[in-house]
Amino acid sequence: MAVVDVVNLEGKKVGQVELADAVFAAKVNPHLLHETVRWYLASQRAGTHKTKGRGEVSGSGRKLWRQKGTGRARVGSIRSSIWRKGGTVHGPQPRSYAYHLPRKVLLGALRSALSAKLADQKLTVVDGWNLESHKTKAFRQTLDRLDGETRTLLLVEQVPNSNLELASRNLEGVKLVRANALQPYDLLRHERLVISKDVAVKLGTALNPHKEAAPAGPEQVPPVSIQPAKAPAARASAASKAKARAEKTEKKPRAAKPAGKGKGKK
Repeated sequence: MAVVDVVNLEGKKVGQVELADAVFAAKVNPHLLHETVRWYLASQRAGTHKTKGRGEVSGSGRKLWRQKGTGRARVGSIRSSIWRKGGTVHGPQPRSYAYHLPRKVLLGALRSALSAKLADQKLTVVDGWNLESHKTKAFRQTLDRLDGETRTLLLVEQVPNSNLELASRNLEGVKLVRANALQPYDLLRHERLVISKDVAVKLGTALNPHKEAAPAGPEQVPPVSIQPAKAPAARASAASKAKARAEKTEKKPRAAKPAGKGKGKK
């Protein structure tokens, strides 16, 4: 496993953390990164473009002149698309550009982006975001102590932190995201990644493709379906009733059918 130094908000080394090789030392796949960036940008499009069709533009619907005899081209409406200020044919309409991306592709792209950050030595692990104030100026000085020459920073935190959110939201080039909302696009767009120690461990566990399946415990055993006790008794009683009905029918003599009026006589 890769070992990375852990620093505090003063920029001093306070320990080390082991990062999972399956997540932070995986093979970088440029194709997965390209597909996830296209998917993310497509989902961010508003899709509010709109043009007016023939039935939406202003103008009368009457026929301007008679069909024949004028020497002019035939025309049906002033709102036709070949006329000035007419309707647009097959113009853009409001729609969503989002599409489905397989989950395995997204997770593979995250592993590639994190591995690229670690390989380029652009990953900083802090022990925590324990800020005393929500002031932006003080937080800017803290970031300068951590990475003074970096223009764009991506901060990743696991739990809600009001001081961190307020202090970082007005800084140009600095973006704060949750660990469960981390996108490959953000990792590629920002020059350096700054995460806490807890987030690093969580990402190494959540993105690991070689997770061992947990053994099935007693609570995971499917319940046994037990039939109600009344069902066999009901079937037995029905069978006994049918048998008694058959015996009663055999014992009862059959009545002779009366001869028909016109049948059997010669």
